[in-house]
Amino acid sequence: MARLGRCEIVGDDEVAVLHVFSRCVRRAFLCGVDPLTGACYDHRKQFIQDRLEALAGVFAIDVMAYAIMSNHFHLVLRTRPDIVAQWSDEKVSRRWWALFPKRRTKTQTPAEPRQSEPDMLTADPKKLAELRRRLSSVSWLMRCLCESIARQANAEDEVTGRFFEGRFKSVRLNDEASVLACMAYVDLNPVRAKMAETPETGEFTSAYQRILGATQSPSGHAADAAPSGSATGIMTQDTDASDRVGATPPASPTPDRWLSPVELAREHSHESGDCCHRASNRGCVPISLSDYLVLLDWTGRQIVNGKRGRIPSTVSPILERLGLGRSAWVETVRRFGRRPMKQSPPRNETAAPAPLSTVSATQSPDETC
Repeated sequence: MARLGRCEIVGDDEVAVLHVFSRCVRRAFLCGVDPLTGACYDHRKQFIQDRLEALAGVFAIDVMAYAIMSNHFHLVLRTRPDIVAQWSDEKVSRRWWALFPKRRTKTQTPAEPRQSEPDMLTADPKKLAELRRRLSSVSWLMRCLCESIARQANAEDEVTGRFFEGRFKSVRLNDEASVLACMAYVDLNPVRAKMAETPETGEFTSAYQRILGATQSPSGHAADAAPSGSATGIMTQDTDASDRVGATPPASPTPDRWLSPVELAREHSHESGDCCHRASNRGCVPISLSDYLVLLDWTGRQIVNGKRGRIPSTVSPILERLGLGRSAWVETVRRFGRRPMKQSPPRNETAAPAPLSTVSATQSPDETC
């Protein structure tokens, strides 16, 4: 039976969540340590992460989770055609210029467009409507991601040809339980592949970035605040007055500023992002970041047939490892700046968290290394 076309899975004007994954050609370890030659290409994981962060600040697509492995990567993305519909014509044209500039600076970043250049796009309603569609298209985001990485890696190796084995694959996630299960599955990829012992040591995942953001932010909940700063390599601002490609980013941006917040607040489900880092401030699932980390920690301790790794049972609970007691975490976020953090009582982590009953019923594709 023929596989459904992407247009039959997700409509152009439809908000949808997709699990997207792509492998390197012949499943070779082109982003890790090659077992045959011993050559190390781990630095390419940073290439992919930096490019993904930059694209998150241009496209009307929320990045909910990601994991970059040695020979493949996973993304959980949410299309936001409702957000791009709110953008002015000038903003759409400037964002497209940032993706495909006709002129670049000496550092190869997009040059500031002349006023006549975005005006040429805004004067063509049909072309502008097509650009709005593309800016909320997962296919176009993946094209801009994979082509850039392939060119960079091929230039480094002085070769030509494919870097990824073909078009990316995608699975639609139709309910919150599926989204939660897929996010946990993606974030636990390094643990299951025995490349990391715990989520906070598994680099190049959304969980790692969220933990960095939480531990570096004074409120302990960095990703749930409105983002600020620059999306590396493409855009630096997101308001009409400052959609300029060469603006100076503010100091000390949080590492997870470009990811969607974990907690889904129903009353803010249609808020657009305030800056260039991400498309919107809409969260992912109806649980807090601390609850998600606890769930991730518990799930990672379970034995899964066919997987090499899991979090050792001797390791303390994740909030204790991070120095963030559960009660203290919630209290800090709620009353930050008004009272000091209190120490939380010891918590028994042996019981399964409540959401697990719905998570375990949802199957995820087997894509770990």
